Amino acid sequence: DAIHVEGSSMGLQDGNQVTLRALLYGMMLPSGNDAANATAVHISGDMDSFVAKMNWKASELGLKDTQFRNPSGLDAEGHFSSAYDMAQLCREAMKHDIFQEICCLSKAQVEFGNPPYRRWLENYNKLLTMYPYCIGVKTGFTEAAYRCLVSAAEKDGMTLICVTLNCPDDWSVHESLYERYFSNLNQQDLSSEIPRTLP
Repeated sequence: DAIHVEGSSMGLQDGNQVTLRALLYGMMLPSGNDAANATAVHISGDMDSFVAKMNWKASELGLKDTQFRNPSGLDAEGHFSSAYDMAQLCREAMKHDIFQEICCLSKAQVEFGNPPYRRWLENYNKLLTMYPYCIGVKTGFTEAAYRCLVSAAEKDGMTLICVTLNCPDDWSVHESLYERYFSNLNQQDLSSEIPRTLP
């Protein structure tokens, strides 16, 4: 039942064998709602229990304007977040090597099916090929939220995160914001300002 869901999918069908790692690729690249739901059921036994864990984690991270109602992010009564919270969530996710490894790929080959066979998944995040410093992260679209994009870019050792919600020209907006802020920011060595001993 979990994989019979509307919207984007990685192509899971009844009886498929799939690894959790392939499900991660399925969530991050083609925005697979089927992959998100299958992962939730695998980890927590059912989607409601997993959503409770999502909300607990959101609270732990201090995401005050976020409430999840499903694992996939599809429209639902009481399901909401803010651009600020999505940026905070992105910052936390980027601390994990496997997340960084997957979200920066424009396409990847994974194996699943019955029996499993190799196939390609493509990333909906066109910013990865448009902007040379882009290192991820995730697109989103629903009837209520419209075009949403969480992205990250790295240049000269500095990483910036950009989030837009309901932005029809999100690729260009993100690229122009990165160009503006990378040129306006510079890194400072503050090691000399840190006292050798702390009170």
